[in-house]
Amino acid sequence: MSRRLLGAVATLVATALVALLAGCGEDDSTSTTTVESQTGAGEGDRIVVQGGEGAFSAEAVYERAAPGVVTISSIFEGGSALGGQAGQGSGFVLNDDGEIATNAHVVTDGQANGGGDINEASQVFVQFPDRNQVEAEVIGFDPYADVALLRVDPEGLDLQPLELGDLEDVGVGEPVAAIGSPFGERQSLSVGVISALDRAIPSLTDFEILGAIQTDASINPGNSGGPLLDAEGRVVGINQQIDTTSGGNQGVGFAVPVDLARRSIDQLREDGEVEYAYMGVTTVAMYPQLAERIGIDTDAGALVDTIPAGSPAEEAGLRDGDQRIQFQGANFRVGGDLITAIEGEELVNGEDLPEIVSRYSPGDTVTLEVLRDGEREEVDLTFGTRPDSIPTEG
Repeated sequence: MSRRLLGAVATLVATALVALLAGCGEDDSTSTTTVESQTGAGEGDRIVVQGGEGAFSAEAVYERAAPGVVTISSIFEGGSALGGQAGQGSGFVLNDDGEIATNAHVVTDGQANGGGDINEASQVFVQFPDRNQVEAEVIGFDPYADVALLRVDPEGLDLQPLELGDLEDVGVGEPVAAIGSPFGERQSLSVGVISALDRAIPSLTDFEILGAIQTDASINPGNSGGPLLDAEGRVVGINQQIDTTSGGNQGVGFAVPVDLARRSIDQLREDGEVEYAYMGVTTVAMYPQLAERIGIDTDAGALVDTIPAGSPAEEAGLRDGDQRIQFQGANFRVGGDLITAIEGEELVNGEDLPEIVSRYSPGDTVTLEVLRDGEREEVDLTFGTRPDSIPTEG
């Protein structure tokens, strides 16, 4: 399968298309609601969602959230609304001040896994469900999280902000809804479940987006930047990309987690850009069989593989591997430090190290616990600022 960002439809869909508003009636807590399946079921199949306290009603979620979901049209240098360098995605209203969240790749020419300079669209327009369409200012974009913050003049607009949820309240198997403009079909609803959490997916740089949400809710090109919603209509993620062989949805979609999006939005609002802490080390997740193979008594942690020259890790005195082995069909560089904890927080899973580092800011100093030559030591490290691309090793 290939990864595909969802933001840009090849050419702009004509602005004469009418956005559909939520046409739901009063919420009946005892009713049963049926909605068309867009999660891979056969033609004519339907999903039945039972109403009631604590249940998931796609109708209620749509009624609550759809008024705050917008369609975003971006025009790039040399393009026009009639075709050429133009694209379309989705977004959602954050507050009454006219702030709108979307993906960075909706309003830039950024591509998955980096690939050169990222250029902002020359013009960005936001269309609301009531057919108002206004030009937006790009306050800033974060290529590491693929998040952008836009602002429109709120005067004369009926803004319907969406509430941001909390990732701690999200679990695998819970129902979710996606609202956006797949293939230019504005205000489209699809429903599904959270298939997995803590996925690592490509950003617009060499660095991955950590903690991403995987869902089988149907999302397609044009859905990018739209909200992934929980049963209360709160945003738990920003729809970002799909795994596909056909170019369309195959039930494996991904969303930027709301906690990362919130951090990004807050910094963009304040500074117009986002900075991330940088350690400067590549690691391999330790597991019991590998620990036994290389003869260490700790079966969890991050085994240091390489350290780029001039990185904070090198300046702190961390040591990388100096021997190569082949084990279980993979090549490993061993003999370096095994990082077992940061500020007393133990590393267990492979994503723990970058996830913990992401909580810090450039300039922060932390104490690492490492296993070195069979002995446990403490190493102080001061984080740098994450570069645009991953440096080569020293």
